[in-house]
Amino acid sequence: MEVVKTTPEELLKGYKERIESLLFNGNSNDKVKGLYEPIEYLLQIGGKRLRPCMVLAGCEGIGGNPEDALHAALAIEVFHNFSLMHDDIMDDAPLRRGEVTVHEKWNANAAILSGDAMLVQAYQYLAKSSPQHLPKLLTLFNTTAIEVCEGQQLDMEFETRTDVEIEEYMEMIRLKTSVLLAASIQMGMIIGGASEEQHLLGYEFGLEAGLAFQLQDDYLDAFGDPTKFGKQIGGDILSDKKTHLYLTCRANASSSQLAQLDKWVGKTASPQEKIEEVKALFVETGAANVLQEQMRFHYDKALSALSKLKLTDEGKQLFNFLAELVHIRNV
Repeated sequence: MEVVKTTPEELLKGYKERIESLLFNGNSNDKVKGLYEPIEYLLQIGGKRLRPCMVLAGCEGIGGNPEDALHAALAIEVFHNFSLMHDDIMDDAPLRRGEVTVHEKWNANAAILSGDAMLVQAYQYLAKSSPQHLPKLLTLFNTTAIEVCEGQQLDMEFETRTDVEIEEYMEMIRLKTSVLLAASIQMGMIIGGASEEQHLLGYEFGLEAGLAFQLQDDYLDAFGDPTKFGKQIGGDILSDKKTHLYLTCRANASSSQLAQLDKWVGKTASPQEKIEEVKALFVETGAANVLQEQMRFHYDKALSALSKLKLTDEGKQLFNFLAELVHIRNV
């Protein structure tokens, strides 16, 4: 892979361009357009390609050739987008990356079937990896795929539960979001020839960075800039999602604040008023500050794992940049 190795930003840009040159070149089929057009649409409406870039970074960071990890990177990205396509149906989300979601643009049946096809495509990509590493990659990929589904199931169950604890929420986001980031790095390091100790440390780094990433996502859902975030601001509030912000707010609220919060549960009228009033409660009860403290806690744990990794000099710069990218992102 010919990538200008100047800065981590340039390296990641090269990874992204290489991934997209292959990603946008394998879904067309004029005979079954109804199946493949939604796939092409979702893959082409944007995204930072953070997870597949982490696969390539994991490989090159320990001195491997990122070209060897391309098929695993494509598998991760297609699987991730498959999960988004189906999640959007379950959440009835109107926007994805600032564009209309697949089930809104076509219909739910089209999004379900195209998502199914994407899952198969992910395995097709992964099967092209080196036979030497394929058994380990498949085991890791399968474990991660099941965990992502478990996380989504817990997320849906939380919608009807009134007794969700913060610890349960953290386990849900670990499964739904963090394990895929962690597996991305570990897969790249396996392909690059890392020892078991080292690729497990890579997984730990990705896991903790992923928790910080999801907590930041929760924060941005309430307090982000809608022109940058690419999703509806306050979507979690409108759907009464039991996020870290919401659960901490309930735990810290006075009786009057709790009554104010409860009056909005299940209410769909006056959506903007609901968003603003609940956001104010998140601030007043200290929930917003607690969330930021938790983000920092997991970010620091990611850095601790990173300090034990035996990376090339370029790999150290790249992984530190990835950690910062996850922690301080605003989109």
